[in-house]
Amino acid sequence: MDERIVTAAKRTEDGEAEWSLRPRTLREYIGQEKLKENLTVFIQAAMGRREPLDHVLLYGPPGLGKTTLAQIIAQELGVQLRVTSGPAIERPGDLAAILTNLQPMDVLFIDEIHRLNRAVEEVLYPAMEDFCLDIVIGKGPAARSIRIDLPRFTLVGATTRAGMLTSPLRDRFGVIHRLEYYRPEELEYIITRAASILGVGIQPEGAREIALRSRGTPRIANRLLKRVRDYAQVLSDGVINQGVAAEALRRLEVDPRGLDTTDQRMLEALICRFAGGPVGVETLAAAISESVDTVEDVVEPYLMQLGFLNRTPRGRMATVTACEHMGLPIPQGLMSLIDPRTATGTKDSLSEQAGLLFEDESEV
Repeated sequence: MDERIVTAAKRTEDGEAEWSLRPRTLREYIGQEKLKENLTVFIQAAMGRREPLDHVLLYGPPGLGKTTLAQIIAQELGVQLRVTSGPAIERPGDLAAILTNLQPMDVLFIDEIHRLNRAVEEVLYPAMEDFCLDIVIGKGPAARSIRIDLPRFTLVGATTRAGMLTSPLRDRFGVIHRLEYYRPEELEYIITRAASILGVGIQPEGAREIALRSRGTPRIANRLLKRVRDYAQVLSDGVINQGVAAEALRRLEVDPRGLDTTDQRMLEALICRFAGGPVGVETLAAAISESVDTVEDVVEPYLMQLGFLNRTPRGRMATVTACEHMGLPIPQGLMSLIDPRTATGTKDSLSEQAGLLFEDESEV
């Protein structure tokens, strides 16, 4: 488990507190406006026809509210929610036990659905399409197949890796939505609401400071809020203002753009030790003592989102923007890639050119 405070993956300390901060209805849910509008229409239409909602697939980075939306869908439909995950369903019999215990119109939520094994997935197909189970009893010549009818239900699947879903499974979902990163204004509202639930005084400037360092992710925003609350309680009057939030996050080693020490070590190694790149991911991972998977799946996505890192066919490269943020000299290799005919020599123009430098490069 990633124990960085800015990781979007769920941590042990989130626990029950995370559930208490989650909205219960679509009206309370903040952000993802297009998704909310569409879900409102689909839910009302299904309830008007007295039919189960079409199966829903939610995908996107962790910590953006996929589990919360599954809970809200069940709440809005007025039915029970059954929760499981792909790795927890090891055998077809496990899935059969879950499906046969559903009540009509119930919502079954399968988190990390891309991790279902193939045998289980084959059983899920007729359940989603025809609301039935095909079970083989016995072995050899005496084997026979029986069909068990299931109550009509709604499957809500969540995944952080939609590309790993098989086409037959993906095609059986009627509603497919991607969750996007949140804007700072939306995170401010989420933080203010969470502070109210936790009984913490917070000023708009304090909420803004936390929101700007939350990497566009509500889970991280709520986690940082709880840690800043501790500093406000011990070192101040218990109210989170801009100064308290900035000092607390400095002590937590989360910089104004939401980078932690792991992010900074990677950028520093790339800029100082490898002259800005290009460098292979294996070499870069070894230089900062992290696994390749951690670099690719945890560290790189946010750095690329900020425009601090580029993946090119030759390897990873830093950008001029990254050098400026880190306060490090721009390597000659990066300067030479900027077209001198368009470079004005100003900081802003160099940053803009560097951000566009690898726009058309394919990822490796």
